[in-house]
Amino acid sequence: MAVPGKKETEQFSSSATLIGSDEDLKVYCQPCDRDGPRIPAHGYCTECQEHLCETCFTVHKKHTLSRHHTLLDKNNMPATLQLSSTAVTASQPDRLTKPCPAHKKEVIKFYCHDHKTLLCNVCVTLEHTAKTCKVDYIPNVSGKSIDGKEYKNILKAIDNITGQCHKMSEDVKKVTASSNSSLKNVLANIDKFRKEVNQRLDELERQAKDAVKVKQQENDKKLKTVETTCDDVSTSLKTRSATIKQLNTSKQAGTLFMELKFAEKMIEDYEKTIQQVTAYEVKEYNFKPNEAMSTIVTEKSFGKLTTKTLKHTRPSAVTDIKSRKASHQDDICIKTSKDKNVCLIKGMTFLTPDLLVITDFGNKAIKMVDTNSKSVTDQLQLDTEPYDVTSVTSTDFAVTLPEKQTIQFISVSSKKLKKRHTLKVAENCSGISCHQGKFVVSFINPAKLQILNNNGTILKTIKGENTFSKPMHVTTGSSFIYVSDWAMKTVTRLNWLGEVTGSYRGELVTPQGISLSDDRTVFVCDSEKKVIEEISGECSAGKTVLKEPNCPRTVCWNAKTSALYFSCKSANEKYANFLHVFKLS
Repeated sequence: MAVPGKKETEQFSSSATLIGSDEDLKVYCQPCDRDGPRIPAHGYCTECQEHLCETCFTVHKKHTLSRHHTLLDKNNMPATLQLSSTAVTASQPDRLTKPCPAHKKEVIKFYCHDHKTLLCNVCVTLEHTAKTCKVDYIPNVSGKSIDGKEYKNILKAIDNITGQCHKMSEDVKKVTASSNSSLKNVLANIDKFRKEVNQRLDELERQAKDAVKVKQQENDKKLKTVETTCDDVSTSLKTRSATIKQLNTSKQAGTLFMELKFAEKMIEDYEKTIQQVTAYEVKEYNFKPNEAMSTIVTEKSFGKLTTKTLKHTRPSAVTDIKSRKASHQDDICIKTSKDKNVCLIKGMTFLTPDLLVITDFGNKAIKMVDTNSKSVTDQLQLDTEPYDVTSVTSTDFAVTLPEKQTIQFISVSSKKLKKRHTLKVAENCSGISCHQGKFVVSFINPAKLQILNNNGTILKTIKGENTFSKPMHVTTGSSFIYVSDWAMKTVTRLNWLGEVTGSYRGELVTPQGISLSDDRTVFVCDSEKKVIEEISGECSAGKTVLKEPNCPRTVCWNAKTSALYFSCKSANEKYANFLHVFKLS
């Protein structure tokens, strides 16, 4: 007998209660019956096979996931509890059992396409309603997961990151060994220098050696951190990969669907982890003796450690080439009263987002263009043709003068262009690009690249051989150098050690002017093909972003306005004497 005021405990949530031995079975709302209070049934859903109260009946007709169900009103609904034999006995090869992170007692059954989130019943009801989100029941959409495109892409991404981890570990081992080797040389130099001075320098010598050993410990500690991180990422992803493959083999679509979504989030997190690890810099050390120590022994240091950063390959996520729409924005006239010939622009660079510098080969001039007023604000005449130009600071830039085998430095002062010093180079120079005080200069005959410092000291020479034939233009970023080669019909990527790390050929015919965008893709002009092409940062893919029938010659990207500025090589003054501006969106 039920005790008044106390709810009976039953083996399952029933929609029927026996009132008396001779009374009929009374039917209650099953959804409400699970959590209380008990409310008499007002209708019945044939798909859900549940009795519903008036409120649940109304909501059932409106909810996205149930509004197409067949509902029976109070007069037509079953008068007794309906237990579906199918629901009780049918077996489900892929049961959905993953608990919802937000509602632990609920199982994940739905997926929101708008928020890319796995959901339970509560999530759908409270946060992802039909009015705000596109939600699907997982068993209805998970069938395509088996051997599907997403399955393959996730596995490919996992393999990509594990490969990056392996390469990162090997690269760091290599440069760390080089760094430690240089530190051993430092120790040897310290010993040699120490023998030349008085025995009273013992303490300072010890301090210097200790400083070196600390650097070694820091190197080893950082290396251990990189190795541990890479090992952890690889192990975790391999485990996830094995799970995904097993689920795919066993055709458990629903669970596979969820595992793919979990893997997608894991990959996103681990990509960030890998990028953080790549911030690790390894330095090469040299010992610079304190020459004054031979006569003065009162100094506070034994010498000085000088450093040079060793560059190692930093893996990065594959750069996607976005689908961009190019729309014409402006045409800026660059013809002035001083010009005697048609303009032939071979180089351009932004000093600031509103101040553009261009080299007019046809009129032997450097021109400064204000992109706000759309006019040439100053012009510097030269006695030879300028080729390419690169910004050094917001007020300084450098121009290559091939015929004079010279790099001319120029500054902007009081809105006027003024010549500064020059650097002499060995051969006719063409392309030039500056990054953090280092200059990359290209030469056509013989084909090569040189990396110089501010003083003109050659830090590295990369000979053409099978890599370059006519390297016309260069552009640089923090990790890579990009070169357009007119004869090889390629855009080549190198690291700052001069090692080739990628090359793009595609359908290029005459690649010339080149510019690096803010999202690590490269724009290159192909004058014969009459297009501007965008190439991925890895030089693995490319697509045409702009078709220009008047032979685009050189290009420059303005990150602030998301606009391409380019010149044309044309006998028609309407095109040659203007800079053309296109907005990319």
